Amino acid sequence: MRRFPDLQRLLILGLSGPIVALNIWLISQVFRYFEGLITLLVASAILAFLLNYPVRLFQKIHLARSQAVTIVLFLTVTILVIAGVTLLPVIVEQTTQLLSRIPDWLEASAKNLQALDLMAKERSLPLDLQGFSQRINDQIQSQLNPLAQQAVGLALGTLNWMLSSTFLLVLAFYMLLDGNRLWRGALNRLPQQYGVAIGNSLQNNFHNFFISQILLAVFMMVALLPIFLALQVPFALLFVVLIGISEIIPLVGPALGIGLVLVLLLLQNPWMMVQVAIAATIFQQVRDNILAPKLMGDFTGLNPIWIFIALLIGLQIAGFLGIVVAVPIAGTIKGTLDAIHEQSALPWQENRE
Repeated sequence: MRRFPDLQRLLILGLSGPIVALNIWLISQVFRYFEGLITLLVASAILAFLLNYPVRLFQKIHLARSQAVTIVLFLTVTILVIAGVTLLPVIVEQTTQLLSRIPDWLEASAKNLQALDLMAKERSLPLDLQGFSQRINDQIQSQLNPLAQQAVGLALGTLNWMLSSTFLLVLAFYMLLDGNRLWRGALNRLPQQYGVAIGNSLQNNFHNFFISQILLAVFMMVALLPIFLALQVPFALLFVVLIGISEIIPLVGPALGIGLVLVLLLLQNPWMMVQVAIAATIFQQVRDNILAPKLMGDFTGLNPIWIFIALLIGLQIAGFLGIVVAVPIAGTIKGTLDAIHEQSALPWQENRE
């Protein structure tokens, strides 16, 4: 009699894999078809979610929500305009200069590796540094042309970017005004146990993730920028912004951002690369061992393996946007399932008592 429940359980487990894979494929196809719209909606929702905190602060001083939203949005636009006028041109200029200098850096690094290769051959060491350098140079050169074309396309699409930014701010404004009512209406249509569990888990995970990741990214940028300027690192602002953006990606993001900067510095000045690596490692240890545990804790409750799987699925479905929201969504799913399981276990425990 016991074999049939076991067989049913195995059948469910066997079918769950293909069903999940099919759903992921369908979601990816839907996202690719509505990519622009979904990206705009998600970005607006994240912006509204973050701006809701200063809105609440203004409401505490007895301002109406509409007034608080207007003030916060005005301050946000002002900060963005100031950053766009002061920082954005510098970052664009440094990006253009970096792309133009990489070929010269590759040539210089190739000469250095050629000298090391000759020294290795004189000492009969089984090394082929010159061949390795040529393969690396060819790989980087093959990536430069698409990057240059994308940079030109980005410059030509400035008007489209401005329009999208305007729509994003307007949509975030209305989400701040009526988002709570819309969100509560959507949750109320679900069964009570599911609606409460999803609402609490979604709010906790997205709050902890985005607030903590942004604070950690700001820490790394503020800490590294003076070091880069003191060391006279070329394209210091661009490199710091690159490291800060990579901090948003959990687990692998910091290593990818710092590693890319170190590779670029290695092509130009190996000794400077060593100094930057030491400084970045020190601040990364402060981030990982002191700040991150206090800010984030174990907010998702996910095993690192599941975090990597969530990142890969997010990358496959929605690219960079999928990577950004993958971990809080995975944490929300786990938190919702845990809350539902606890609620369903309470009546059983009460009846047992």
